Amino acid sequence: MSVKTQEFDVVIIGAGIVGATLASLLAKTKCKIAVVESKLAETFNPDSDFDLRVSAISRASQRALESAGAWQSILDKRAHPYQTMHVWDQGGSGEIRFDAQDVGEPDIGCIIENTVIQSSLFEVLQASTAIQLFCPSQLTSLSQSGDAHIVILDTGEQLKSRLVIGADGPRSPVRELAGLSVSREDYAQKGLVTVVKTEKPHQDTAWQRFLSGGPLAFLPLNQGYSSIVWSLPADVADRMLTLDDDEFKRQLAEAFENKLGQVTEVSTRVAFPLVGSHAEHYVVPGVALLGDAAHTIHPLAGQGVNLGIKDAVALADILLPLSTREWGSFKRLRQYERARKGDNLVTLKAMEGFKLLFGHHSSIVKQTRNTGLNVLNAMPMVKQKIMRQAMGL
Repeated sequence: MSVKTQEFDVVIIGAGIVGATLASLLAKTKCKIAVVESKLAETFNPDSDFDLRVSAISRASQRALESAGAWQSILDKRAHPYQTMHVWDQGGSGEIRFDAQDVGEPDIGCIIENTVIQSSLFEVLQASTAIQLFCPSQLTSLSQSGDAHIVILDTGEQLKSRLVIGADGPRSPVRELAGLSVSREDYAQKGLVTVVKTEKPHQDTAWQRFLSGGPLAFLPLNQGYSSIVWSLPADVADRMLTLDDDEFKRQLAEAFENKLGQVTEVSTRVAFPLVGSHAEHYVVPGVALLGDAAHTIHPLAGQGVNLGIKDAVALADILLPLSTREWGSFKRLRQYERARKGDNLVTLKAMEGFKLLFGHHSSIVKQTRNTGLNVLNAMPMVKQKIMRQAMGL
């Protein structure tokens, strides 16, 4: 018996933060959207432990999540605004401090658990009459049929659309099936993540110390907890995972110069490889890549999710004024690539540059770094410009 092909205006593969944001933004118009996701988002439990993966959500991303209809639900769950960011260097006295009040804002952004964002967006998807969820389902085949694409799922279902979106992560099957190449750089590092409580309050501040092995960040959460993101050489990260809790807490506090006193509690520790990647092209006729499917960056600035949300907003802004018949137009998709590729590439290269600069052991480089940080810290107009750019103001 032949399988009936279901037709949609767009098929989005991946309902993570970026894919779900795009679907929610497009659902404002009269269209048929298919969203394919391999696993259901976790239901948020306010009594649950903090998620180990968090994002520093910028003001621009906040606006996008508001427009997507998910922001209030996020705030109702668990989110922690931070007013200050304090960065300093291991190699001396260099430091820089950013404060929200310097740009007339109540906060710089919010530290939010990824599961909170995903579950809130999933609620929007489930409530929308424009969106049909195929979950749990996975893409197995992608082929062109005239001016459309045929998507075949592991359930046997067939979907047809003029536009297919790959928001399916760094190992994107859409990218591979569409023949879009990607360059990768292995940073030879791992990101160690955990949640801790400290002797002193975190002061609603995002703290980041640049160490020779990689940056260490303490990101503020509710109830006095902090999310730790520590970039380390891969072998050192693996060793850190084997330490007992007391020894790990001691070494963590020492690496952080005891800025917040002793580490009094620590959760499960996990480490994941850090790899930078960038697709040579984001689009082919009828197919576009977003988020980690198109680019991944070093986590030292916490910008990965913000870049992906910018992708979703840029593509939605291009598609929404058009007839859905034009959504697969290569000309229109190229507009999206031009709008986003340069910004993403600049950020990717900047993160690689920071990693090299702050990982350099030369005393001359260390002295230059420290001087540079202190000079920048004494230039309020320049700091304001940096903050506005980072916040999306």
